[in-house]
Amino acid sequence: MKKNCFSIGICFFALCAITLSASAQESSWHEQRTLRLDFYHAGDAASECYWFDELVEEPYWAGSENSLVDSTDFGGQQFRIVDPESGTILYKRGYNTLFNEWQTVDEARTMKKAMPESVRFPWPKEKVLLQIFARDKKNRWSKRYEQLIDPASPYIRRFSPRYETFEVFYNGEPAHKIDVVLIPEGYSAEEKEAFKKACDNFVKSLFSYTPYRENRSKFNVRAVWAPSEESGVTLPGEGIWRRTVTGASFYTFGVERYQMIEDQQRLAEIAAHVPYEYVYVLSNTQKYGGGGIYNFYGISSANHPSSTGAVYVHEFGHLFAGLGDEYVGGVAYNDLYPQGVEPWEANLTTLTDFKSKEWSRMLDPKTPVPTPLDPAQADLLGVYEGGGYVSKGVYRPLPNCLMNNLHTTDRFCPVCEQTIRRQIEFLCR
Repeated sequence: MKKNCFSIGICFFALCAITLSASAQESSWHEQRTLRLDFYHAGDAASECYWFDELVEEPYWAGSENSLVDSTDFGGQQFRIVDPESGTILYKRGYNTLFNEWQTVDEARTMKKAMPESVRFPWPKEKVLLQIFARDKKNRWSKRYEQLIDPASPYIRRFSPRYETFEVFYNGEPAHKIDVVLIPEGYSAEEKEAFKKACDNFVKSLFSYTPYRENRSKFNVRAVWAPSEESGVTLPGEGIWRRTVTGASFYTFGVERYQMIEDQQRLAEIAAHVPYEYVYVLSNTQKYGGGGIYNFYGISSANHPSSTGAVYVHEFGHLFAGLGDEYVGGVAYNDLYPQGVEPWEANLTTLTDFKSKEWSRMLDPKTPVPTPLDPAQADLLGVYEGGGYVSKGVYRPLPNCLMNNLHTTDRFCPVCEQTIRRQIEFLCR
């Protein structure tokens, strides 16, 4: 086992309009399958380590063959695939992790912990360097892990399919679409039809909201039927434990409605049955809750009676576009958005470097910054105090938005909507 430790103080894909010859040159380094690095992300509130687990072959590559370097600079983590001879970045993606969220809770101050994670990239034809970067306390990138990867190694595990798959919503070849995979949590072998119904409802719900509705033809949605030993969900705070396929649990970090999965590798192993870029888990419960982590995974209750559609679109906003929560309270995090550091999320600011955001250029020049709340101007794009779970020092673009109170509105603020549109364009043009 290799171990790299450092003290500290997955994926989205692009297609650009370029010439055929440039396309061929740009994609010449990889094949149409995926190589996955499984590792353990470990540490405590003041340190983090990356421990090698294994390399895994996945049979499909669902991303672009051309524009493989993410230019948004979103995410708290980032990995790069680098040509070891020239130093050229061949592939780059930003992402967030549940482990980094855990580092901000009280428990991380008194104990160390490890969570299984993975990163995925096109299968290289020659040896490449894989590098993992994390942000320091000033949000600057710092390299934390590096490994030379040889695709000819006999120790790369070959993926073995186990589960049935089916199409939910198909619009074209993966290289030209955004590919989402749906995974069941807590559906027993007898509940396949219930899962299929939940998948159909996910598609109907997600694409009923702007801007997904106008761009539905740019998405594919597939599902993997991976039944659980037991029906239902795990609720530690209520003494209820279920043997389920993803191991999801409510009461994450002691927050009742926060249903998450610590073992992200489990999801990758299930998702690999189909071409995919984004993983969303449908949980077999009526209990309200779930979560979404940028380029990592999303999860939410499939059967909540009143707001399933809004929950889907809210959590998918985290997963797909890296949008931050605009509400106040309700979490266990400590100082997630410190003063003096500009959040990387497009829809949050501490005003430390607001001019760097697209949001600042969308404002009417006459709008004051910060912007006072005025019930008569509820639709005025501004900079309103309260967001990122705190009432002071962090600002949001609109008094209300689907990233704020998803029970009282059915739309995104202009900043969130534009961020989502640009991600769609970035992935599909």
